[in-house]
Amino acid sequence: MNMNKIRTRYAPSPTGKMHVGNLRTALYAYLIAKHEDGDFLLRIEDTDQERYVEGATEIIYDTLRDTGLKHDEGPDVGGPAGPYVQSERQKAGIYMKYAKELIEKGEAYYCFCDQERLNSLKRTVNGEEIMTYDKHCLHLSREEVEEKLAAGVPFVIRQNNPTEGKTTFHDEIYGDISVDNAELDDMVLIKSDGFPTYNFANVVDDHLQGITHVVRGSEYLSSSPKYNRLYEAFGWEIPVYIHCPTITNEEHKKLSKRSGHSSYQDLIEQGFLSEAVVNFVALLGWSPESNQEIFSLEELVKAFDYHNISKSPAVFDMVKLRWMNGEYMKAMDADRFYEMAKPYLDQVIKKDLDKKKIAAMVKTRIEVFPDIAGHVDFFEELPEYDPQMYVHKKMKTTQETSLKVLQDVLPLLEAQDDFSNDALYETLSAYVSETGVKTGFVMWPIRTAVSGKQMTPAGATEIMEVLGKEESLRRIQKGIELLQG
Repeated sequence: MNMNKIRTRYAPSPTGKMHVGNLRTALYAYLIAKHEDGDFLLRIEDTDQERYVEGATEIIYDTLRDTGLKHDEGPDVGGPAGPYVQSERQKAGIYMKYAKELIEKGEAYYCFCDQERLNSLKRTVNGEEIMTYDKHCLHLSREEVEEKLAAGVPFVIRQNNPTEGKTTFHDEIYGDISVDNAELDDMVLIKSDGFPTYNFANVVDDHLQGITHVVRGSEYLSSSPKYNRLYEAFGWEIPVYIHCPTITNEEHKKLSKRSGHSSYQDLIEQGFLSEAVVNFVALLGWSPESNQEIFSLEELVKAFDYHNISKSPAVFDMVKLRWMNGEYMKAMDADRFYEMAKPYLDQVIKKDLDKKKIAAMVKTRIEVFPDIAGHVDFFEELPEYDPQMYVHKKMKTTQETSLKVLQDVLPLLEAQDDFSNDALYETLSAYVSETGVKTGFVMWPIRTAVSGKQMTPAGATEIMEVLGKEESLRRIQKGIELLQG
């Protein structure tokens, strides 16, 4: 491993869908490494067996692949610093070995207290129940410890933290943060099941895997002094810390697992594009030097300077994400857009119509795929509509003038064999010239008759081309009847 190279990692726990905050951590870790031609590692932290969810590791792989965050090392691709799964590292005895090293140094100790004794140490502070360990087992003699171990008494291994003084650590975003050592508590390093705690495994693995920059959410700020005490106890170099701001919803409350936009999978199911989600998530707490808002992943790699990450909470603005997604849709190539839009079109339009043409009509008008239905449902069948829709003040159309236009053009269209957009436009333009009115004066009533909608994704002639001659004439006839009625 080249130690001069930046090495970052994404170290998720396989507990379900990928929350937006986790995706941002993965993205920032990826961008920080790639901006400097460094390495991005994937490590699966599955030591909390109770929270493990079947199939969650696949979700992690799928999400990283779909978003383009390609890891250089990891359980599936291997690498020089494996294994990359914590349960496998635990089986190899890595954590126990390092915990025992700390015991030898007096920086950790065996604790044999049972649950009953631990419960007796609990106290309530500001309505919250907390337990501070009283270092009871630190004072056991070596003989007493050996005796209990030999007798198979269950134990945990605790960190031996000082009770006086302060611990200061530096974060690149939040600056220097000091914590009173009295608050640190002797946290458990190895649990009674032999598995390491999240905090301990994290430090050991980050060191052994050569991680230079640790990226995580600001909720870990308060436990960072404990990490630093471990690095110092081992005599290891402390990595660069980059804590990212909280993400809140529009009401400035923390994004909950229950809100529909809290996970990557939910957003994809709601019809957002992967590239738009990545672009949007990059800007949740980071600002580029320029005013640019639309970034490809390659452009993000070039532009990303982690010093421009903000301290203040980032707001997940759904309106902005929808706008951004719409921009990505406009820029999409027509074939890919059609492939992705087709299932949504198929849900609404059962008739045999040219769906490629319909897709092209809505491409610049929607922000997410489920918007399609409301734009195109009239192709399947003409909705019930109010004849008042024929009235348009700006075009000076009324119900009477609209009726006359429809009665005039009906025979022209009946006589027409070529129902292509161009041929229809030509016929109607000739009628416009002849009568000396404005184009909209004629097109508005026809478009209303063939769609029954106030807003349509295309003009009258384009709609008629897709509907075909028979259906277009039937709808115009219906408009005439409605206006006469």
